[in-house]
Amino acid sequence: MKVKFGLSNVHIAKLIEQDGQLTYGKPFKMPGAKSLTTDPEGDVSKYFADNICYYIANANQGYSGDLEITMLIKEFFTEILGQEEDKNGVLFESADDLTARFALMGEIDGDTNKRRFIYYDCTATRPGSEASTTEETKEPQTDKVSITMSPRNTDKVIKATIDQSDNNKDVYDSFFEKVYEKQMPTEENNESNQNEEDNGETQEEGI
Repeated sequence: MKVKFGLSNVHIAKLIEQDGQLTYGKPFKMPGAKSLTTDPEGDVSKYFADNICYYIANANQGYSGDLEITMLIKEFFTEILGQEEDKNGVLFESADDLTARFALMGEIDGDTNKRRFIYYDCTATRPGSEASTTEETKEPQTDKVSITMSPRNTDKVIKATIDQSDNNKDVYDSFFEKVYEKQMPTEENNESNQNEEDNGETQEEGI
């Protein structure tokens, strides 16, 4: 089942793989985002025993979908689709262009929590072209790019989401400045949590 939602704050960060290590370039903004449609990828395997469906396994292969945007910017053509720009600002598309993997980031419009998201390992197709003559009623043309969001080959991570709250204000506000990576609990946090638990047990014993 496809899920379609409105977008804002769409950013793209080029993914670079070298010697088995993944790094990301600085995210650049894609203005004019319209919508993102996603469809889960993966097979469902059913195992039957005792005349019933005994076990169901879902293979999560990420998502596929379409990103609709008012007009793709030059950085997307050069950094992601591999097109070449000459000294006069002319973009050249070639059969030898090499597309790059990237992270797709954005914010869901209309969500009360202003949820922000990131898909870590994406590939995109070239957009289709459509042109029409000017009519009495002007309807803006949009670019649509088919995107595949795959599990990252280093840790199988597909996406991450964050809701706005008082506890994560700094992370939320800077979410589009760089690609966010999972932060594991530190020893200090573990010790603090343990101390809180110990204090709680001491108080309970004194009651």
